[in-house]
Amino acid sequence: MYAPLPGIDVYYEDHGTGSPLVLLHGGMMTLDLSFGALMPRLTPHRRVIPIELQGHGRTADVERDITLANQAADVVGVLDHLGLERADVLGFSWGGLVALEIAVRHPERVDRLVLGAVHRRKDDYHDEIHDPSQYATSTRMPTEAEFGAMFAEYERYGLSTFETVVAKLDPIVTAEENWTAADLARVTAPTLLIIGDHDFVRVDAAVAMADAIPDAGLAVLPRTKHTELISRVDLVAPLLEDFLAP
Repeated sequence: MYAPLPGIDVYYEDHGTGSPLVLLHGGMMTLDLSFGALMPRLTPHRRVIPIELQGHGRTADVERDITLANQAADVVGVLDHLGLERADVLGFSWGGLVALEIAVRHPERVDRLVLGAVHRRKDDYHDEIHDPSQYATSTRMPTEAEFGAMFAEYERYGLSTFETVVAKLDPIVTAEENWTAADLARVTAPTLLIIGDHDFVRVDAAVAMADAIPDAGLAVLPRTKHTELISRVDLVAPLLEDFLAP
């Protein structure tokens, strides 16, 4: 299904009944790649609304910049299209950046917030993530098979190109700062941060981020790297069931 928004038609799905939960996928991924394993654990208990953001999956890239503000507005536009005043929001990686932007810019639309593998600024990541010379040896980076799955989704839908979208996302992923401490202090939603112990995000940076958000907790999944975070369903699902319980 598509929400016809100004300048862009945003693809979303709508599953189950109950309290709404918006899912926002990782960068260069689709809702299936990010949440395919998790969604069956969520839909029996609530209404789940996964959204594909500009330049990903079934939402085409368009002639506008990809910014956190634009994509946050797109998600709010989907909520308006569905007649929803508020929802819980779960974002993974790039989708987590967008989810946090919604919580900062549109706090009245977010009930509870889950941020999976989210960073505030460039130096929240381990140095190797920003150093292409280390990619071949880094155990934190996506595997060749994981990159292959991302490329395959772009070829499958043919609405955007992998390289173009990477170039649009990179300035935000590598920004010196996307949110100040004052920005994070304005987040009103109860928040759960989740990272892996072998994530892109440094554990100490995640602790600092949790400390900066007024009502936030942090879960660190053992033996888990960035791309594996949301697929660790046996660990993630109980955390979500507890945190999102009515």
